Amino acid sequence: MPDVLKSKTVLNPCDTFADRHIGPSDGDVCEMLAAVDYGSLDELVEATIPTEIRLREPLALGRRLSEHELLAELKAIASKNKVYRSLIGMGYYDCITPPVIQRNILENPGWYTQYTPYQAEIAQGRLEALLNFQTMVADLTGLPMANASLLDEATAAAEAMTMCRRATGGDKAVFFIAADCHPQTITVVKGRAKPLGIEIVVGSPQDFDCSKYASGLFGALLQYPTTDGRICDYDEFVEAVHAAGGLVVVATDLLALTLLRPPGEFGADIAVGSSQRFGVPLGFGGPHAAFMATRDEYKRQLPGRLVGVSKDSQGKPGYRLAIQTREQHIRREKATSNICTAQVLLAIMAGMYAVYHGPKGLRRIAERVHALTVALAEGLAAIGYDLYRPDHDDRFFDTLRIPVAPGKAVSVLEAARSDGINLRLFEDDRGQSVGISLDETTTEADVRAVWEIFAGEKVVFSVEEMLGEKSVRYDVEFPDMLARKSPYLTHPVFNKYHSETEMLRYLHRLQQRDLSLTTSMIPLGSCTMKLNAAAEMMPITWPEFSGIHPFAPADQTDGYAVLFEKLENQLSEITGFAATSLQPNAGAQGEYAGLLVIRAYHAHRSEGHRDVCLIPVSAHGTNAASAIMAGMRVVPVAVNEAGAIDLGDLQVKAEVHREQLAALMLTYPSTAGVFEEGVRGVCDLIHKHGGQVYMDGANMNAQVGLCRPGDIG
Repeated sequence: MPDVLKSKTVLNPCDTFADRHIGPSDGDVCEMLAAVDYGSLDELVEATIPTEIRLREPLALGRRLSEHELLAELKAIASKNKVYRSLIGMGYYDCITPPVIQRNILENPGWYTQYTPYQAEIAQGRLEALLNFQTMVADLTGLPMANASLLDEATAAAEAMTMCRRATGGDKAVFFIAADCHPQTITVVKGRAKPLGIEIVVGSPQDFDCSKYASGLFGALLQYPTTDGRICDYDEFVEAVHAAGGLVVVATDLLALTLLRPPGEFGADIAVGSSQRFGVPLGFGGPHAAFMATRDEYKRQLPGRLVGVSKDSQGKPGYRLAIQTREQHIRREKATSNICTAQVLLAIMAGMYAVYHGPKGLRRIAERVHALTVALAEGLAAIGYDLYRPDHDDRFFDTLRIPVAPGKAVSVLEAARSDGINLRLFEDDRGQSVGISLDETTTEADVRAVWEIFAGEKVVFSVEEMLGEKSVRYDVEFPDMLARKSPYLTHPVFNKYHSETEMLRYLHRLQQRDLSLTTSMIPLGSCTMKLNAAAEMMPITWPEFSGIHPFAPADQTDGYAVLFEKLENQLSEITGFAATSLQPNAGAQGEYAGLLVIRAYHAHRSEGHRDVCLIPVSAHGTNAASAIMAGMRVVPVAVNEAGAIDLGDLQVKAEVHREQLAALMLTYPSTAGVFEEGVRGVCDLIHKHGGQVYMDGANMNAQVGLCRPGDIG
């Protein structure tokens, strides 16, 4: 037998991640080890990680896969999903990602690998792209100041609620939410309000008497258009909220605002929403970039990142991060938001979608969507179905709610699914209705299919006929009180890159101004996308993953269910915990969720009074901010010169607050990169005094396969 065949590894795959993806070569590793006087990685690990917490057995994660095998397995998982035409709405729409944007941003490591732009000098390209996003949002909402994106529409609304409270002085505790906001937004805002002692009142803006809550009302949230598609005139309600001393938040739709009067023009103080329908695939709910815009007087209250422009001594512009991004880390336990990142890649896609289409192109898309919706409504009326009109208002943009006979809604939805179409079910005290939301991808054939689902038979009329002279119910044009008159996207950047070649060159120019993995390693601590292999990124754009609506029926998302179960089990094994939640949309959101779990644990044990959170002064600024948002009191803990926790100070603080101690927030290894020897003793000390330990996952990569938070305590 040839010697090569005697090797046990000769039959192993040749395209392993270890060979292809792990950056340092053997020579690089030896050079780094020599610099710290160690002969091998095993020696370094033994000297670095405390013996008592070392894993002595490999993680049980199953068979290692090559890149080719991984893609084959993912394709098999993806095939379990069913991609239907989803006309569900609720803030999520199918859209067309322009190929020039998909290929040159979403699929381009020159855009997707770099760290979110903390260091402006190596991020000038994406900072300009984010400035485009901010300008787009400010123009379309009619408000002068916008941030460089947030995580999703629902949490953006929750951020707006706390922003209203700060801006009005912080003494009031009542926040109104219109019942026709998206249901997921109402749920998230309620959840965020509870630990802060905010009273949520949900109801109809038309029936809400602001004067009854004048002593406590600090803000109100409206949906425009509403979740069931109606376009309401909110002028009187906005005036009433302002008269009561509150601020008004409007959750809105950027595409609709190309045709409708923007929130800033009818008195809104803050506008929030999602930019998903601007070229970002559905992706079963995200991630997608949310937005927030506000009036100039509230700019220092705005959470998240803001991109600004400065000029040097020669008058040349330079982009920088401004205001809240830095203030969060300076203020720490006085921080009012834990948002420290943004959906940068997705915000850039949405901004470039507006650059590519321009104001005329966006308006044309909106007019087409609206015209198809009018035709749909006309055809349904011809069949015998009218609109849901609680205020006898026929105005809508892209969404219709159609009342049906008792018990018929389910049969309509089932008939639609048999045709490969998902519709929405409404159920409330007015009975059942069917919701239909059209989008950029909707065709005349889609409209005809919906007519025939409701009719139960073929229809003889066409979309053109429904928009012709026979149309008597619904006008394509909006009345003056609702129609947009003001210009938008007038900056040259939105009016010069409308051909693919011009757009391609613009994207490439910006890409060259950034440091990305295409240039060099990225010497920053990071939990962002830069370490993902191309084989991991490719499936993001597969239709079986990217084309699924987040509220699609469960029997259409079996592939996602398999993927989630596998990931949850793997993360539980990696961390040593019993279960894992994939719900948080960012690291800071994970902190917040973890602290809420700790608070719920104490409440379950009839110790809900525990509200003190100990946080080392070396911790990331989001730690203190998350604790404040969870309704906790922050008590700083000193650290020594090496960045490790001062155990004496921790002992004193734990003892002083033993009756109120809720948690310690621990970063491990520490921010200084140290695996502290006494980490188990630290956990035991907190448990002894009745608290729980939250471990920040920012440095989790340093633990994987070597030690586990659940074993540490």
